[in-house]
This record gives sequence, C-alpha cells and structure tokens, in this order.
Amino acid sequence: MSDVIASDIPGQRREGADLVAADSTAAYDPAADPGVVDRAGDAFERAAAASGRVASHVVDRLRNNAEVGGDRGITSIADEVVEKITGIAVRSVPGVYDLGGDVARVFAAVRERIGLGSAAEETDRGISVKLDGARARVDITLVIEYGFAVHPVTAQVRTNVISAIEKMLGLQVTEVNIVVDDVHVGDAEHSPSA
Repeated sequence: MSDVIASDIPGQRREGADLVAADSTAAYDPAADPGVVDRAGDAFERAAAASGRVASHVVDRLRNNAEVGGDRGITSIADEVVEKITGIAVRSVPGVYDLGGDVARVFAAVRERIGLGSAAEETDRGISVKLDGARARVDITLVIEYGFAVHPVTAQVRTNVISAIEKMLGLQVTEVNIVVDDVHVGDAEHSPSA
C-alpha cells in the first residue's frame, strides 16, 4: 500500500505520525477541487464508453438474427441458418476445394482425426454472416482448386450464394465478400514427370 503524503491532500498537514486537517474544523471537500471533479468525470465517461462497446458487441452477436414480418407474426432466422445455406451453395461450385482459412482447416482436420466430427459436416466453416432485419452481408473464405480461374469461380460463388439466400430465406443479400485464402494442388500435380 502506498503512503499518503500530506501535501497530496489539500488542507492536510502531517504532525508526527498523524495526518490532521490544517484547519481542524474544515473537512476536505472534493467538490471544491475542480480538478478532482473533472478527473472523476473523465474516468466515468471512459468506463461508460468501454462498457458500452463491450455490451454493444455482445448484443449485436445475440441479436444477429433476421426478422421477416408476416401477416400473423414474425419469423426469426438465425445467422447459423444463413451460414449453413451459404456453405452448401459455395461447395456446389466447381473449383471450390474447401472453406475456411488455414487455421480453421487445421482445427477441422484435427477434430476429424480424433473422431470429433467430419469436415463434411462443417458446412459453415469460413463463412460469416451479418444480419440486419431482412438484409444479409456474407463474408466467405475459401480455397480454390488448382487449374481453375479465380474470378469466374468467385463470380459463380457470389451468384449461387445470393440466389440460395434470396430464394430459400427471402432475405436481401447486400454484399458477398470473398477471400481466396489458398490454392489446393493435388498430388498428381506434385509428382515429378518421368
């Protein structure tokens, strides 16, 4: 614990080992010191802003559902549903080898090896969806098969994803952002020719 120095506290002085008020009838009033009030106000604002950002992020993730109004109620569509439909649409495009970045694929391979699931079951790996009402923004990370041109494959992925989401879920797709993370080269291409 740190020692309090009498000069640090306005209106205080040290006598021997005791800290006493310079004016024994006057008590320290933090409101009278404008610096204390300003620093406390600044600290409060910083704490409120930080907690607000964290709470906002948590609420956004919890509320990341599409809501489509109907005549007799509201239908809520979870982002996981959109991610799964997107994964199926992406994997149907010739030239797409796998979904997800390097780390996601490594973890999937480890899980598959130790018997905790198969890579085929993870249709939503490498897909992130942001839902806002009846609108969806989709981010996809994928691996292209060697020999396929990147732009035609990604154009077909984008078309398939938009079509599947809009037809199956009735959501408006505002963006489909695609990151090509790797190129898969099969063993036949690696083997030396005779």
